[in-house]
Amino acid sequence: MVRVRFAPSPTGPLHIGGVRTALYNYLFARQNGGKMILRIEDTDQGRFVPGAEQYIVEALQWLGIGFDEGVHIGGPYGPYRQSDRKPMYRQYAEQLIRDGWAYYAFDKPEALEAKRKEYEAEKKTFQYDCNTRGEMENSLSLGMEEAERRIAAGEPYVVRFKFPDNIDITVHDMIRGDVTMNSRLLDDKVLFKSDGMPTYHLANIVDDHTMEITHVIRGEEWLPSAPLHVMLYKAFGWQAPGFAHLPLLLKPEGNGKLSKRDGDRLGFPVFPLEWHDPKSGEISSGYREQGYLPQAVVNMLALMGWNPGTEQEIMSMDELIKLFNIGHISKNGAKFNLDKAKWFQHEYFQMLSDEEVAAMLEEESGKRNVESGKFPHEYYVKVAGMMKERITFPKELWGTCCYFFEAPTEYNEKDVAKRWTEDMHIHMQKVIDILNTVPFEHDAIHKALLDDYIAANGLNTGKVMNSLRIAVVGRTVGPDMITLILTIGKEETIRRVQRAIEKLRVKN
Repeated sequence: MVRVRFAPSPTGPLHIGGVRTALYNYLFARQNGGKMILRIEDTDQGRFVPGAEQYIVEALQWLGIGFDEGVHIGGPYGPYRQSDRKPMYRQYAEQLIRDGWAYYAFDKPEALEAKRKEYEAEKKTFQYDCNTRGEMENSLSLGMEEAERRIAAGEPYVVRFKFPDNIDITVHDMIRGDVTMNSRLLDDKVLFKSDGMPTYHLANIVDDHTMEITHVIRGEEWLPSAPLHVMLYKAFGWQAPGFAHLPLLLKPEGNGKLSKRDGDRLGFPVFPLEWHDPKSGEISSGYREQGYLPQAVVNMLALMGWNPGTEQEIMSMDELIKLFNIGHISKNGAKFNLDKAKWFQHEYFQMLSDEEVAAMLEEESGKRNVESGKFPHEYYVKVAGMMKERITFPKELWGTCCYFFEAPTEYNEKDVAKRWTEDMHIHMQKVIDILNTVPFEHDAIHKALLDDYIAANGLNTGKVMNSLRIAVVGRTVGPDMITLILTIGKEETIRRVQRAIEKLRVKN
């Protein structure tokens, strides 16, 4: 059975690039009838941030990225938090030492720093590897008896992986093909730290193996570590999973990884949910709080680095699962495009039912102290149906629809200057007379106003109708004018027109 995992570290809010990694894992698992696991990798306790784990869980739940096992729901391969698995890692580190694949290292930080400076003076870069480990303080240079004596005396140490000298290591990547690196280019990474915690490299491999992970789908920043991971599998005698290293999400300009600073600079979120930093108190915006629909965010992210091989852009989660093909993921980074993100949001907002949009509109009207019960629910549904196509985000609802609920108290000065001529009060009074005399339905009003009055008297249709719009709306925006009149009602329309006559005639 296919088993994949999303394994973030709780060091802060979940970046939108991490969300895409989780999404691709989810699509791959579901398409193959497999399992999706959420594992929290908190081996670096110094970078742990309170609330980050809960944030990760809530963000993925909001987006509809589900899990079969994980830190929040349990499962047969738990625990799913690395700090809760701490006792098991030491035995694997010691196994590697016994089998000749790792060694104890006692080098103090100041000794390592001195060695780096020594190399810099010779215009070289120091790397703890097969060429230099003989010069350092470790169980290879000191001998195992001396190493064990130091350990018994309580001297701090780390465990490093021992790369064989001068071998080619090949990683087969499902996106990039074969990637080969010579062991002389690789440093002997620390696997087990002096604080008794494993590093990412050891814990990651042990957890993936013991949780029976079959495919590791992660960001390309881990590609340089892949040769070490392949060698760790070999050292343990385990079968390695399939690897896929995803391209980065790039800045809109394309030069570098998308960061929070880019979002701050250009005014878009890089986190799925709003984040309150517990240390600095800084608040970072989130897609949810800005009004994005989760299905729009998912669709947008799916197509940032992958395509189905067709022109189709709008895809539900079920369609994404059906169409997803890991071989169609690009090797190149994908630029973030804010306009495209808004396009997806607009498209998905249009898919909402009039009832769903009406519920949002009712909530917004409540915030503006619109008298409760003044307008029936059916009225909100009608307005939502008329105005939905003009909306991208819920926060735009009130500004776009407020004149259906409240008469204007001010009139746009530029619109008034352009449309409201000195004799306009005469024409507006005629509008009132027409509304009072003809049947209150679309065709009758249209004929009486546009044909029998405006056209018959040679008046400028745009000027008269836009002045009527100013009187009813306060500015020259909105749907078909007669439809608007029929929606807000005869009495309310007459009231607004009469008020505009009084206020704007005085101004002129």
